[in-house]
Amino acid sequence: MTSADITALLKPFDDGSRHLRNRIVMAPMTRRFSPGGVPGPDVAAYYARRASSVGLIITEGVLIDHPSAGSDPDVPHLYGDRALAGWRQVTDAVHEAGGRIAAQLWHVGLARDPEGPLYPGYPALSPSGIDGAGRPAGTAATSEQLAGIRDAYARSAAAARDAGFDGVEVHGAHGYFLDLFLWEATNRRDDEFGGSLEARVRYPASVVAAVRDAVGPDFPIIFRFSQWKNGFWDAQIARTPEELGRILGLLAQAGVDAFHPSTRRFWLPGFEGSDLTLAGWTRRLSGRPTIAVGGVGVPPRPEDPGTVLPENVPPTERVADAAAAIGAGEFDLMAVGRALLTDPDWVTELQEDRIGEMTAYRKPDEDYLDGAARGGAIG
Repeated sequence: MTSADITALLKPFDDGSRHLRNRIVMAPMTRRFSPGGVPGPDVAAYYARRASSVGLIITEGVLIDHPSAGSDPDVPHLYGDRALAGWRQVTDAVHEAGGRIAAQLWHVGLARDPEGPLYPGYPALSPSGIDGAGRPAGTAATSEQLAGIRDAYARSAAAARDAGFDGVEVHGAHGYFLDLFLWEATNRRDDEFGGSLEARVRYPASVVAAVRDAVGPDFPIIFRFSQWKNGFWDAQIARTPEELGRILGLLAQAGVDAFHPSTRRFWLPGFEGSDLTLAGWTRRLSGRPTIAVGGVGVPPRPEDPGTVLPENVPPTERVADAAAAIGAGEFDLMAVGRALLTDPDWVTELQEDRIGEMTAYRKPDEDYLDGAARGGAIG
């Protein structure tokens, strides 16, 4: 790494309305350490430790204010006085550390357990009551339920703004609720929200528009999307760049400021016939700032060519590639997740060329709120 040029990754990012100290984003990672949906001082400390060095933090998924949004009692909420007071402590701690933070608005869709502790008996909702294989799953949402969920996104976005967040990310990826509308396999509706590609985008776009109305014209909205889904790794919402451009255009028109295409390996081509990554296509087609994500600082997956043992993977895996892509204008920002979970000083050590002090990601650290504080006061 001492010979690699990573300056592009460490340069500030400023697009006129947003200023970030560098191009590194802390990726959203579900943590489940907020009992009763309320983030406590330990959550504030977890984010603040990383806020002193990264350009932007995107929180773990935070449940919106609707009974169908989720079922895990330890996933934080973006509603209720206690949860919002907890988030105010988080945002204050992040800002005191000199950082910026966006809340990820989450509705899990079919991943909800109707018999779980949150609103037991309320169904898991989806566009058409089927999963990606066409099997019956959950319940098709009614028009009234869709209106209620849209309003819940808007309420929770406004609550995030009032709690001191610097922006929100609408989670429309990985087979969760909004993504199920974008994916043809799970959206078989015969109303205004199903059918053509434009119709499948219409409901997620209406959610973005409602969020925009709720937070005002200058509050940043990020939209996270993915081709792959949990359990369906080869899924696609767009088969060609042209289809992707139509999707992104409608979402941008509704109010999206930046896109966050989620991939498992950011460096792979987005479509056959071109070496351009999905983030690169997103930047080119939308003209919006784009966050790439997938595989920086962590071991290769078993199916990757040339896989080495995890203990032999450097904490700087793929960093130089990310910097080169940013320097070439392919995308604007690089999200890093698990490497920052284990080592909150990862960015500082990278910036100061203290590579030998970096701690490589360890899978067991996911069992603790703050991997670097295993056995300590946090976790």
